[in-house]
Amino acid sequence: MTPTAPVTDRILSLDPSELPAYVYDLAALREHAASVRAALPAGVELYYAAKANPAAELLAALGPYVNGYEVSSGGELAHVAKAVPGRPLAFGGPGKTPAELAAALEAGVARHHVESLHDLRVLAALSARTAPGSRVGILLRVNLPLAGSSLAGSSLAMGGRPTPFGLDPADAETAASLLAAGTWPHLELLGVHAHLASGLEAAALLAAAESIVTWSEALSARHGFPLREVNVGGGMHVSYAAPDVLFDWQAYGEGLARITAAHPGLTLRIEPGRALTAYCGWYATEVLDVKDSHGEAFAVVRGGTHHLRTPATKGHDQPCSVLPYEPWPHPWPRPATARPEVTLTGQLCTPKDLLARNVPAPGLRAGDRVAFALAGAYAWNISHHDFLMHPHPTHHFLNA
Repeated sequence: MTPTAPVTDRILSLDPSELPAYVYDLAALREHAASVRAALPAGVELYYAAKANPAAELLAALGPYVNGYEVSSGGELAHVAKAVPGRPLAFGGPGKTPAELAAALEAGVARHHVESLHDLRVLAALSARTAPGSRVGILLRVNLPLAGSSLAGSSLAMGGRPTPFGLDPADAETAASLLAAGTWPHLELLGVHAHLASGLEAAALLAAAESIVTWSEALSARHGFPLREVNVGGGMHVSYAAPDVLFDWQAYGEGLARITAAHPGLTLRIEPGRALTAYCGWYATEVLDVKDSHGEAFAVVRGGTHHLRTPATKGHDQPCSVLPYEPWPHPWPRPATARPEVTLTGQLCTPKDLLARNVPAPGLRAGDRVAFALAGAYAWNISHHDFLMHPHPTHHFLNA
């Protein structure tokens, strides 16, 4: 996956003191988000999972194409509410503090994803004081036992097995019973949330969605509450090995249309994160040194996995493009490799600081630049920025 022309131009124009750099093409993001939105049928809401990349510029660029934003902490809540004021928010995540729940209530969060019976009881107590006279919308996040074929091939399981996420079905039954009985009249049970896995293709996600809707309807029937909403989460596959192969949004939208047609009056909601923003961002840096070690070529680049943690976290090679660069007159010879492939590492004092292995780069020289793709999600915002206290990267938002 090569950088867009504006991204390439910006990377090659940067002074070395501005590297490493995160460069985002907001026009590419808007084009991708528009295509995703167009593939989704009426009756399906699109929320962006801000945890993937909460940069204010990205949040604003997504605004015309999403129905709202999902946040998972008090910090995200405050940040997103400031970046895109007035937009609907859904608040989820395990281990919410009373202060975070109170802040969400005061901010008028549209949907609360309840993760446990304790979470529900604290929310009930706080909402009785913070939002008297108003109805607080509740979705029960349920850890459904769908770990068979529905989740086969997932890169990260969030449910269907023992996890800290969501209510087990028995606890969901208890919560639905309490809510349907009017135990807390200021809480309104709207439906179910279930995000069970990440890294799935359209067919697997659709199978999981159908199972979630079927289970939710049965819960509704057992406890006599109207099922208005089902949130089937995100988890769309993003391939770091084949970055040009995109998730089949068209097939997914057609499948969701079949589900909504079979369940009139039901609002389906999805919450992609990575699959929306990964493609718009690049981590750009320069080669500092090139050398051989025991018969292999290594290039040490400025920065590393303390800026772009994704390859270390997922254990993959980050897709990248080498941009030959002719810098200012060099005061010393530029080391180069005669080998056809090179392993790109960062500046950290650990052998785990690997960005990409066996990259085809014959003739790579110190001073050349490298653009790592798919850096628009779970990249800078999840990295251990201050290890070894290297300078932070600069950030550039193109086509704002």
